[in-house]
Amino acid sequence: MTITWQQVVALATELPEVAESTWWRSPALKVGGKGFARLRDEAEGGLALLCETEEKMALLASGDPAFYTTAHYDGYPYILIDLDRVAPDQLRELLDAAWWLAAPARVRKQREQQSR
Repeated sequence: MTITWQQVVALATELPEVAESTWWRSPALKVGGKGFARLRDEAEGGLALLCETEEKMALLASGDPAFYTTAHYDGYPYILIDLDRVAPDQLRELLDAAWWLAAPARVRKQREQQSR
């Protein structure tokens, strides 16, 4: 099942203060003005998503073809995701984690208080 950019936006905008924007002249998602996801229109395509380096290494080591990287992203905390191959539930979890890394402290705190 292919996930479209519109579906990525719909999942991400369930999170507080997420705005659709642009980043490097491509569609992107930001929270508090900080980008955490970008639809890549480069040759390899995919979704560039902010993540912890340990998570990136684990996803790449898993052998799951939904996750990859390029030399450009070596050493950076971004995983590339093939939207034709990723499971929607897994994408939702990864978007949530990326949001958490990028969101300002006050927004994270508000979300924690609302979820109690």
